[in-house]
Amino acid sequence: MAITASMVKELRDTTGAGMMDAKKALTETDGDMEAAVDWLRTKGLAKAAKKSGRTAAEGLVAVKVEGGHGVAVEVNSETDFVGKNADFQKMVSGIANVAVNVSDIDALNAADMGGKPVSTVITDAIATIGENMSVRRMQSIDGDLVVSYVHNAAAPGMGKIGVLVAMTGGDEALGKQIAMHIAAVNPAALSEADLDPAVVEKEKQVQMDIARESGKPDAVIEKMIVGRMQKYMSEVTLLNQAFVVNPDLTVGAAAKEAGATITGFVRLEVGEGIEVVKEDFAAEVAKAAKG
Repeated sequence: MAITASMVKELRDTTGAGMMDAKKALTETDGDMEAAVDWLRTKGLAKAAKKSGRTAAEGLVAVKVEGGHGVAVEVNSETDFVGKNADFQKMVSGIANVAVNVSDIDALNAADMGGKPVSTVITDAIATIGENMSVRRMQSIDGDLVVSYVHNAAAPGMGKIGVLVAMTGGDEALGKQIAMHIAAVNPAALSEADLDPAVVEKEKQVQMDIARESGKPDAVIEKMIVGRMQKYMSEVTLLNQAFVVNPDLTVGAAAKEAGATITGFVRLEVGEGIEVVKEDFAAEVAKAAKG
């Protein structure tokens, strides 16, 4: 497969690797971007993974809790300016209120909001405000106690990151601290049991390949892998992460000390996972000139 300059650039942006290393990785993996990332990690040539470019999708995440039920909804717009618009915020708040009583995103779009389906409310807002908008995601959670937190709040109950934490035992104050931790650290799962086994196995394989590069005996490598996987779990699972409020304790240990058990969480961040093609300024001008 021919390795193009754009492929090399994408891999460099994703991994922080040098140009020649990125090109070699793509050549060795026949242009498979995901395999090339793993190849660079194995060789110790990839820096901490980073997103290619900035996330361009804007809007708000709204959270709503009623009793032991909580919901988080992401409503996207094209610009951050719209996210600060009072009419847009009022609409997002209304959508969150409706979301409390439905089970999924399809039901939410069809649900009644002031005499119209939510999908029609969005369409009307597009015509009024002049930007494309969508209800992108909805997640809900249930528990004995559900606590919400919004980071970078634009208005009450909505902002750039919305978090819900479900617990048995504990109180609102503890739940808020844990929710703030989740907003800041962004764990991939509650515990090791909640991680995708394929993701865990892939990470283990990558760590084994890295360890083999050291040339150490298999018996030593096995011990290295145990330690490295424990470190991995302490980085990506909520219960095993060092608690930002008290780094001497894991989040799980801090909850236990307070007589609580964390049963689940939801974290939504505006634009998370959305990528956009960016043009340089000259290309934009040329495109505009052509009409």
